Formats: sequence, C-alpha cells, structure tokens
Amino acid sequence: MKTKIFKAAVCLCALSLSACGKKQNSITMPDGKLDKCSLRFSWWGGDDRHEATLEAIKLWNTLHPEIEIIPEYGGWDGWTEKAASQIAGNTEPDIMQINYDWLVSLSPEGDGFYDLSLLSDNSEHHAFLDLSGFDEETLSFGIRRGNLNAVTVSLSGRGLFYNSDVYEIVGAEYPETWDELLALGEKFGKKNLYPLDLDIQSGGTAWYLAVVYVQQKTGKEFITMNGELGFTQEDIKEALDFYKRLEDNHVIRTISARTDEDGNAALYESPEFIGGNVAGVLEWGSSVGKYESVLDENVLEAGPFLTGENGSSGGWMVKPSMLYAISKNTSHPDEAAAFMNFLLNNEECAVILGTSRGIPASSYAENALEKSGRLSGLAKENDDLLEQLDTVTISPYMELSRMKEICNTAIESVSYGTSDTASAAKQMYEEINAYLERVRK
Repeated sequence: MKTKIFKAAVCLCALSLSACGKKQNSITMPDGKLDKCSLRFSWWGGDDRHEATLEAIKLWNTLHPEIEIIPEYGGWDGWTEKAASQIAGNTEPDIMQINYDWLVSLSPEGDGFYDLSLLSDNSEHHAFLDLSGFDEETLSFGIRRGNLNAVTVSLSGRGLFYNSDVYEIVGAEYPETWDELLALGEKFGKKNLYPLDLDIQSGGTAWYLAVVYVQQKTGKEFITMNGELGFTQEDIKEALDFYKRLEDNHVIRTISARTDEDGNAALYESPEFIGGNVAGVLEWGSSVGKYESVLDENVLEAGPFLTGENGSSGGWMVKPSMLYAISKNTSHPDEAAAFMNFLLNNEECAVILGTSRGIPASSYAENALEKSGRLSGLAKENDDLLEQLDTVTISPYMELSRMKEICNTAIESVSYGTSDTASAAKQMYEEINAYLERVRK
C-alpha cells in the first residue's frame, strides 16, 4: 500500500489563530487577551533550520510582544538524552520539537505531554490550535493511548543525495539498483574515492539501508507498528551480509577508516564529505539542507531510490520527521498552543521556515510555500520520488535509542571483524526480542 506524503485537509476544528490562511496579528479570547508570559521553545537541527527558526521567532515576537518566545536549540547528538533528563526533572521547555519514538519512551501511558485535543477542539473557549489542515492519518502519528500528544510537522523519508561534481569527475551515473551501487566501488576506488557514506551512530544510516534492502527483497517489516520483530534471524544475517559487501566493495568506508578520518565530526562537517572524497549521503529529506549548505550551490542532487533487478521498489520507509508537543507542566497551555499554531499554519512563518523541516504536513503551510515559489529544492524532490514508491511507515520502536544501540553494535562488530555475520545476527535477534518484550508492556 502506498503511503501518501502530501495531505488532503480534513476539518477537525473550527477556530484558530490563522485558520484557512487568514492572517491575524492579535490573539484574543472572548474574555480578553492571552496572558503576558515568556515561553521556552526547543528544537534540534543544522544551521539552516536554526537560522530559519530564529527568524520565525523574531516575527512572532514582533507580532505578539506580550508572549515572548525564548529559543533553545542545538545539534541532534545527545539531544534525546537532554530532553529525557529535562522531562524527568519537570524542567522541559513549554513547546518542544520531538522525535517520533519519544511518544513510546517518554509517554508510554499517553500522559507524558499535554493532550492537545483539549486545546484544539474545546467548546469552552477559543481553540488556539487549528488541525483542519491535517488528515486523520497524519494526526494519528501523534496519538498515544488515545491522547493527542503531538502534531506531525512533516513526513519524510531518507533519500540518497550525491555530489554531482565528483560523480562527473569519476564519470559515473547515479545508481538505480543495489547491484549498480555495489559496482560503483571499483570505479570510485581507482581514484581513492567513495560513492557513498553511511554512519552507525547519530543517524544509524548503515543499518537503515541494510533494512531497506531486506524489506524490499522479502516484503517483511523489520519491526511492526505494534512493536513485534518482523525479521527472522536469517533476515538479520542477510542485512549484515549486505552491509559487509558495501565495505568490501569499496562503496563505503569502514568504521575504522571513518573514525580515523572524521573523528567525532558529523558527516556534513567532515572534510572528507566537504572535500568530495565521499560523494554520497543517505539522509532525511527534512534534514538534507545541512549537507547542501556546505557544498557549492546546486552541487548536491537527489538520486534515485534503489530497486531490485526485477524493478521492485518497496521497502523504503517514511515517518513523521519530527512533531511539536507541549509540556504537560506548562503554566500557559493556551499561549503555547497559539505559538504552535503559528509554527504549523501561519503563511508568513511557513515562507520563512521553507523546507528546513521538510515539506509541511499542514495544507495551509504547504499552500503558502507553493504560492511563494518556495515549494522546491531537495526536500521536495525527495518527497516527489517517494510518492512513486510503495513505502513502509517506520515503527516508532525502530527509532528507540536502545534499539539503535543494539543494531549499531552488530554493525560495528561486523565492520571491525570481531564477529561474523551469523554470530552477530544471533545475538542481535535475541537482544531485540527481549528488549521489545520489555518496552511493549
């Protein structure tokens, strides 16, 4: 079944700060203005997202000086741990950009975040959060145990992006099949270059690509939406075998080589990527801007999604790239909802943010981008390509930090040669089953 990226509007509430594209520069309730207050808003991302978001906050603070937004932002590494610590200590920001798996890990009973349905469809007073630009499936991603814990900002999938200058120098075409990708290693290796790079840590793209390969080949899902392991032990071994072939065929660097050359630097900050020694990356369409910005303009291009030799295109995955949530401890839920609505639906805000968080899930924001001519770029190209595939929705359980640790440890043991793929697959299979059994309870 094809997963839809772009959304049709389904009217879920009638009142909003900027409903149906109308601009309102003041927010009032029947009994007066909203409270004067300061609200903290946190997010992670690259410089392109930071700059756009700070500009959007500047607009909000100009329009609504009575509700000051205080930004808190940084890179992805360590962000989940920081947020978890804040939430555990009841010191989290009022409005948060959250990751998909946080609903499982930080709100297991559905009460870890504010129930947004109380702010979006409440007949007692103004509904400050307009959800009429979202369809029911998109909203369902933010529901936990019946409570609307968060609203999806955008849907995204990881795509393949290539340094066109390097590919031209090598005289290579972007691969369309898995076999073509494997064959590129020889051509690039002659110039001591790599056609692609994957990581095992912050993004976990090494295991991600291996999962796509097996999902496409078998039609199975690695982990189901209800937290069951869908792969057999043999399926996991096949995924690890595929990863090892990528290294052996000089398609990607070994973990040892990547560590020696990059240290702890993220790939988009790495001289190996910036200098063109590695000429491809697997990245979310919503986050590719940080790679695009470190290369010359228009150098990074979106490549085809890889298929099997029989033309099968399944197995590629999509998910909410991020969601917005409100702290259950906030003293100003109405004011926080008004700002969230501004981020999601306001036309001027949408144009400022552009595609720094992917193609907006809100039809109002998407329409504003289209009218302004800003519905373009690599994020749009990636989503257009995804539209042509039979995609799979990623289970939130696959995104859990501990799950990534288990998968990355197996990849690392295979890369360093401390374990063969059969042994690593057996250990991984057992650990995942045991872990899922615990977290499903």
